[in-house]
Amino acid sequence: MNQDPRNDSAEFLGEEPKGFRIELSLRLPRDRVSVPLVRHLAEYALQEVGANEDDAHDVELALAEACANVLTHAGPGHVYDVEVLIGPYNCVIRVVDVGAGFDTDAVNPGMSDADAESGRGVGLMRVLMDHVRLVSEPDRGTVVQLVKSLRFDDDVPARKLMLAELAAD
Repeated sequence: MNQDPRNDSAEFLGEEPKGFRIELSLRLPRDRVSVPLVRHLAEYALQEVGANEDDAHDVELALAEACANVLTHAGPGHVYDVEVLIGPYNCVIRVVDVGAGFDTDAVNPGMSDADAESGRGVGLMRVLMDHVRLVSEPDRGTVVQLVKSLRFDDDVPARKLMLAELAAD
C-alpha cells in the first residue's frame, strides 16, 4: 500500500465535513452474524438522517458485500473494521481487514459469468456506489472504500440539524 487509505475520507468528501454527521466505527469478529449487524446499523443511521430509501438500500447492499468478502477471502485475521461516515452530502464506508490481501488488478471490474459461483461482489459494489476503491497488499490486508452521494428528505429532524449547521457557516 503506497499510502494509508484509512485516513483519507476528506479525499472522497471533497473536504472534511463540518458540523453534524454520523460516524460508526466497528471492530467485528469474522463471523457471518456480523454482516447483518453492520447492515442494520447502517440502515438505521441512514433512516435517521432522512437518506433516500433507494440510496440507503444501495449503501446497505454494497456494505454487506464488502463485509461478506472479508469473511470469504480475507484469510487468517480474527477481526475486521468497518467505518461508516454519513455527512451532509454522501456516505463514505471503509472496510478493513488484516488478512492475506490480493492482487487488485486480477479482480474482474464487472460481473462474473452467470455460471460462476462467486466473483460478483466488486462488480455489484461498482454498480451500486459512486466510487469504489480497493487497496490491498499481500500479507497486510485489504481496504475497501465505498462512496455514495445521497439524496435526503429535508424534513427529517437529523437532516434539519445538518442543514442548519451548513447554513451557519
